Amino acid sequence: MKSIAPTLAALVLTFAVLTGTTPAQTVSDAKPVKIVMETSKGTIELELDAAKAPISVANFVSYVKKGFYDGLIFHRVIPDFMIQGGGFTPDMQQKDTDAKIQNEAKNGLKNIRGAIAMARTSDPHSASSQFFIVHKDSSFLDYPGQDGWGYCVFGKVTKGLDVVDAIAAVKTGARDVPVEQIIIKIAKIAE
Repeated sequence: MKSIAPTLAALVLTFAVLTGTTPAQTVSDAKPVKIVMETSKGTIELELDAAKAPISVANFVSYVKKGFYDGLIFHRVIPDFMIQGGGFTPDMQQKDTDAKIQNEAKNGLKNIRGAIAMARTSDPHSASSQFFIVHKDSSFLDYPGQDGWGYCVFGKVTKGLDVVDAIAAVKTGARDVPVEQIIIKIAKIAE
């Protein structure tokens, strides 16, 4: 069976290019990456843990740099659980994504309030562009989870938990889709 995960050397080089570090730096030396996500409900500031989740952070940063998230919606909202986005346009069309990434849930980071994690299907290594922000502590998502893998946390909200709360409070319809569209206006690396 062919692995979809990149080689370690390719991963280190990709991580270096995306985060502005040098390949000579070790992953543990990686500095946190700060992201600003402006939504129709307000601004959320994120700090991504490049040392503990290098694959997930490099993946997310790649999408941010391409402007992939700009104009997408939070398409799944479950109060007291999480808000999910990063995959659908306002007319509920799913965007094409890059390759799926390796699950890094065994990194010690927890699915606590304000954590940002990779969304995936039942396949542990199926995460691509979609992410969720934890609204209420959800330890059942932590490694090893119910499926032996869990969901990879790769950062946290540092400002804007009130915005997360506002998004979590919106009325939803079928399949937990918000009745009022919550748009990601722009996601960018903080300067």
